[in-house]
Amino acid sequence: MIEAAALHEVFDLTDPGANVLFGMSLQEARDRVRSGDVGSVRQIEGHFALVAREGERVRMARSLQVPMRYFIVKQSAGPALLVAHRIDAIKRWLDDRGFLDQFHPSYTRMVPAHHITEIALVGCPDPNPVHHRFFSPRREVWPGDLDAIGERYIGVLAAEIRKWLSALPEDEPIGVSFSGGIDSGAVFLVLYHEMGRLGLNPARLKAFTLSVGPGGEDLAQARRFLAELDLQLFHEPVEVPPAYLDLREAIRVIEDYKPLDIQSGAMALALCRGIRERYASWHHLVDGDGGDENLKDYPIEENPELTIRSVLNNSMLYHEGWGVDSIKHSLTYSGGLSRGCTRGFAPASHYGFKAFSPFTLPNVVEVSEGIPFIELTDWDHERLYELKGDIVARGIRAHTGFAMPVFEKRRFQQGALASGGLAGRLPESPAAYRMLFQSIFDDVTAAEPG
Repeated sequence: MIEAAALHEVFDLTDPGANVLFGMSLQEARDRVRSGDVGSVRQIEGHFALVAREGERVRMARSLQVPMRYFIVKQSAGPALLVAHRIDAIKRWLDDRGFLDQFHPSYTRMVPAHHITEIALVGCPDPNPVHHRFFSPRREVWPGDLDAIGERYIGVLAAEIRKWLSALPEDEPIGVSFSGGIDSGAVFLVLYHEMGRLGLNPARLKAFTLSVGPGGEDLAQARRFLAELDLQLFHEPVEVPPAYLDLREAIRVIEDYKPLDIQSGAMALALCRGIRERYASWHHLVDGDGGDENLKDYPIEENPELTIRSVLNNSMLYHEGWGVDSIKHSLTYSGGLSRGCTRGFAPASHYGFKAFSPFTLPNVVEVSEGIPFIELTDWDHERLYELKGDIVARGIRAHTGFAMPVFEKRRFQQGALASGGLAGRLPESPAAYRMLFQSIFDDVTAAEPG
């Protein structure tokens, strides 16, 4: 009879400081993951990536913002489970201990957001993971009143930001990655408003806008946004040379090859580098990541795999991809923002910042999933694209009193990159990004689904 080898050890390389927990200790959160109870894990508030062992099982769970990967190591004493935020951390650990011959990037596995991923403590052959969903928001449940929807959506965003602010030291400065768009604009205005409500010094707050080379559309838009609200004193442009946009470095740091995520990550790296060069001790950066996913604001026409029916009929499609039960699901990369979260998390971590993306918190996502998109759009693309600005502006006015400017949506390639005159300098073919990734990560298989 062939016997499976019991998993010998669990090595947790994740950074406890990457967790942003509200009203709960790190140990309590780990205990909830250890229990395997999906209802208990859903009650963990904040951003987290946690691993815990219970007898012969290891359980891992993460929210949208914080990536987490695992790898089964073959040791003479028995197989071990290695858990880390990054591929290169796993590779480095294996190299330091003489196991590099076992490494391949596609052998690392990403824990999908909003699931407890369970590994049985047996190895050889390696066990398949079992996923238990702990976050299942109800869809299309709110009445179609845009004022009420906006007030509810921004109200929950404000409540989450207030929890985060209350946990920070009162003298810590706060930066916002700010383009003057809907998401970064909403985050900045809610932060400013909540700091006032809590009696905190607003001088701690800055809105940082990246400008690659002279001027640029993002910088002009950010200035216009703040000028219309008479808040220019909080603005700080971060001007960097075009050389700061290094595609190869972006792929290495973000550990992916999806073109739009890499382009976005390249801009985030340039911004973080520029801020770090000015402020050596700055810690906290807030961004609007997740806002597009929540309000389903992506150009459906540009993706041949999508239709408006697939977008509106599938829960959290932009957050999670097609789901862990789908044939399209990649164990190596997960899907949607669950995969793409590295575009923001990795650049911030690389330069020593602690990022906070309030739109990706489960309580905020839950409200957005309850919006009756089908009723409000009647399956019309243009109505869907107009909905985001309308909902957010109404919510900002209700919660803060500000009449938030909403500018015409600029798609990424026409926006951030073009604002620095760089769109023509970066490759458009997905194959070019994949080839660069392969050259950096030891010829990762080109057949890996994503």
